[in-house]
Amino acid sequence: MRADTSNYRDLFLDNVPMMDARAPVEFAKGAFPGVVNLPLMTDEERELVGICYKQRGQQAAIELGHRLVGGAVKAARLDAWAAFAKAHPDGYLYCFRGGLRSQIVQQWLRDEAGIAYPRVTGGYKAMRGFLLDTLDRALAECDFLVLGGMTGTGKTEVLRRLDDALDLEGHANHRGSSFGKRVSGQPTQINFDNALAIDILRKRAAGHARFVVEDEGQAVGSCSLPPALYQGMQRHGLVWLEDSLENRKQRILRDYVIDLGAEFVAAHGAEQGQALFAQRLRQSLDNIARRLGGERHKRLAAIMDEALRGQALGLGVAGHLGWIEGLLSEYYDPMYVYQRQQKASRIVFAGDQEAVTQYLQARGAAPGSS
Repeated sequence: MRADTSNYRDLFLDNVPMMDARAPVEFAKGAFPGVVNLPLMTDEERELVGICYKQRGQQAAIELGHRLVGGAVKAARLDAWAAFAKAHPDGYLYCFRGGLRSQIVQQWLRDEAGIAYPRVTGGYKAMRGFLLDTLDRALAECDFLVLGGMTGTGKTEVLRRLDDALDLEGHANHRGSSFGKRVSGQPTQINFDNALAIDILRKRAAGHARFVVEDEGQAVGSCSLPPALYQGMQRHGLVWLEDSLENRKQRILRDYVIDLGAEFVAAHGAEQGQALFAQRLRQSLDNIARRLGGERHKRLAAIMDEALRGQALGLGVAGHLGWIEGLLSEYYDPMYVYQRQQKASRIVFAGDQEAVTQYLQARGAAPGSS
């Protein structure tokens, strides 16, 4: 039998398959990318056992757990664990602290399915602590460059061409603006932190000691940046990405109209998807109504409504360029012009997408300690 492990670094670096034996409510609050939740107990069973433990002690709680997870219930869960173990012979199982629950799953697999399957000692709590430490160490030890620019200049496109980029919006599943919500929703804060830490761990292991991040606010949608990262972004060197208004309009049309509409249709079907897409677009504009001012919001909303009607009639998406240009020239661009002025002393390079990409690639990190 392979030994139990506490080598959390290699588990994440090698993307080792893992089975999480915690209850669904625990898993929903925070987990690791790609991990499968095959719980020993349901949420209700766990709650009953917890109450019993507080009132009557550990042994009574264990006995209750065996009664709740017995017979056909136990057989079904054992089948699921065995199927995972057979499909992933190089994997591991864990619970919250690497204690009783994972030990029971491990014992049942061995005694009743004939499968010797190793555990992660310390469990989820220890692995989560390792990832938080990974984040803290990287923020203290590594260099960072910040990629800024007007809305729609294609900052994400640049990041995707860099080996040392951290795609904060990708990890948050949000495009970062008032219009940035994705159909599939955002991860929990814990899952965002975990995914970011694993990304950093793997890039540092590949030799990167400097990272490029997009200039973001303190939160990307509902996901907050680590405080040390956000604070550092206020003083790190800034690379400013430039592009024409026309290119930016077309890029926003693609991202926030064509692609977002397609996401809704794929998730909900043509009719409902189009209706939900229109609702989302209107709501996104309404969210900044106070900052736009009443007259401007009313005018842009009318242009948007007309564009959505035209789109529904099969007239294409070009009508959306009206509200996009208005929003850029009257709202976003003045804010970014002001921000650029405030950050001018930190700008180390400015240029179009190709020039900025070449600049950042040329200054990629030399192999360093991980």
